[in-house]
Amino acid sequence: MHVLAGKILGFTSLLLCCLSLKPDALNLRPPAGRMRILPARILWVWERREDLTGIDPQTTAIAVLDRTILLGRNLKVLPRRQPVLYPEGVRRISVVRIEAPAEIASGLEAATAAAIVQAAMADSSIAALQIDFDARRSQRAFYTRLLHDLRRSLPPALPLSITALASWCSSDDWMRGLPVDEAVPMFFRMEPERRFAPPVLPQLEMREPLCSASIGISTHERHPDLLAGRRVYIFPDRGWQQDLPLLSDKNFAQRTEP
Repeated sequence: MHVLAGKILGFTSLLLCCLSLKPDALNLRPPAGRMRILPARILWVWERREDLTGIDPQTTAIAVLDRTILLGRNLKVLPRRQPVLYPEGVRRISVVRIEAPAEIASGLEAATAAAIVQAAMADSSIAALQIDFDARRSQRAFYTRLLHDLRRSLPPALPLSITALASWCSSDDWMRGLPVDEAVPMFFRMEPERRFAPPVLPQLEMREPLCSASIGISTHERHPDLLAGRRVYIFPDRGWQQDLPLLSDKNFAQRTEP
């Protein structure tokens, strides 16, 4: 009886201890301000040979596609093939693109998380990790489990960012509670019927809190009037070799026409 009572007391103490832990003690909820190490302008660098040695590390960071993960019946990793030149001291986000055109086999979360963590840990100078995955409705449960696995595996101080369809941030609330520091709504290359829609339309209103601090635009498409006070990610429609001069335009953030 005394042994049983001791076990019950021990279990109760453990339960109370667990209940007293804040979510971030488990490395799941992002601490406030973890993204503050990054400047307000970030250049997306996709699978092209790029020379960005002329950018200012004080005002501009880069988000470089490091690898693409193909998911289906199994997992395949495609590493980056094109070189990128950038100045010393620039803050770099490691971007991992996930493509899953069909159903994802069950149980791939752990292997996918391991492949992503490997990319993030390949360079100790990486300032943040970003996942780019246009998850279908049927893939959201997988994506949610993957992000939780990632957050538990990553260093607590490393920011975790994801890209997001604009609809995820406005008319859809499925991202609420995800263990990420930001979701970047992509206001470019959208559905044809909404690509040039006025940003004041109710379905484009940013309601999801995770989408409130950043936004993704491109160099040659119409911009929404949502840039002020946000971290702006910029995608080069023609590659940075051609589009980098556009950033010298002081009114770039206010441009509304291609």
